[in-house]
Amino acid sequence: MRILNVTAQKPDSTGSGVYLAETVRCQVAAGHEAAVVCGVGPHDEPALPPGVLVRPVRFETAELPFPVVGMSDEMPYRSTRYRDLTPDMAARFNAAFSAALAEVDAAFRPDAVVCHHLYLLAAVARERLPHRAMGAVSHSTDLRQMASHDLARERIVAGVRGLDAVFALHGEQKHQIERAYGADPARIHVIGTGYNKDVFSRGPEARPTASAETRPRPAELVYAGKIADKKGVASLLAAIDRMDAGPAGLRLRLAGGAGAADEYERIRARARACRHPVEFLGKLPQGELARAYRRADVFVLPSFFEGLPLVVVEALACGCKVVATDLPGIRPWLAESVPAAPVVYVEPPRMLGVDEPDPAALPAFERRLARAVEEALALPPRPCDTSGLSWEHVADAMADVMAQAAEARYNLR
Repeated sequence: MRILNVTAQKPDSTGSGVYLAETVRCQVAAGHEAAVVCGVGPHDEPALPPGVLVRPVRFETAELPFPVVGMSDEMPYRSTRYRDLTPDMAARFNAAFSAALAEVDAAFRPDAVVCHHLYLLAAVARERLPHRAMGAVSHSTDLRQMASHDLARERIVAGVRGLDAVFALHGEQKHQIERAYGADPARIHVIGTGYNKDVFSRGPEARPTASAETRPRPAELVYAGKIADKKGVASLLAAIDRMDAGPAGLRLRLAGGAGAADEYERIRARARACRHPVEFLGKLPQGELARAYRRADVFVLPSFFEGLPLVVVEALACGCKVVATDLPGIRPWLAESVPAAPVVYVEPPRMLGVDEPDPAALPAFERRLARAVEEALALPPRPCDTSGLSWEHVADAMADVMAQAAEARYNLR
């Protein structure tokens, strides 16, 4: 098939950007032709496979004189919040992406269109390309936007209901999509997430076992994601401060870019005050991130809101034990997909909003998190099989659904 992939964000940053880039890579490897319409900054050059037709929509230009719009309120790059779009900004967004979609539609003539996020651009695409088979992937941040404010709500709901297929990350998210958009459940397909099996695997960087002649090595924890309060990073720092790691000690390594600058600096200051060493690795290329996973004893994801975090799968593939907040949908999906996964779940704090924990509930959450990390450190190594969660599997399943949608739509003509 010829598959057009559409995102309003940068296609090589954040979890949803990795999702798009990896499925596009697999589309090309499987023999499909691929094109991408994406939102980028004025000087960005998206890193996508050779041969992919890329039509960038450039922000911070005369046409779009504001930064790329982000599905999270704090992105790891300069961005604009959807809730802050004025009518003029929204009209410019609509015009710029409408022109790009029309241009690529005429030049590429896609058999199917796959949008990322059940949000404003999916609605624009459905309106502008009514003659194409179209699906869209929810990355959960779209559901968070729908729950947080009312930007173009009726238009977005109508656009999502008009899709030929909707892709959910897990079963609980499928029910959330039904409730938020009134989408036909027969059109919602649980597709999961994937990982790059050629990059994330066990390897020579695995932590060595200390011999009797050497000083016991410190336990090593690793986190990967945005360095932000809503990802639970501040609570993770508080949790490790509660832990007595014994004579060997403990070290935490944080991989990821900053959200808001003031929040990032506050987290760094909090890290300097920790009783255990904390290292900020910055945003890492995939190969270096895999090496960080392999060196670690435990991967920790204390987030207050997630869709289906692919970092958990990557860490498991590299041999990490995992501690994760017990958020909706994640535990049953992992239990089905990786039944022997060494994961310790932490009950989340009481929430005031979609991703806003009650501050009064955080100390108890941090105590639970510290106990979970101690439990995970005490677990013996337990290899698990993640091979069924490769990006190739996800991309093939998506292509099969879109092929059926295309056949059904075009046979109705």
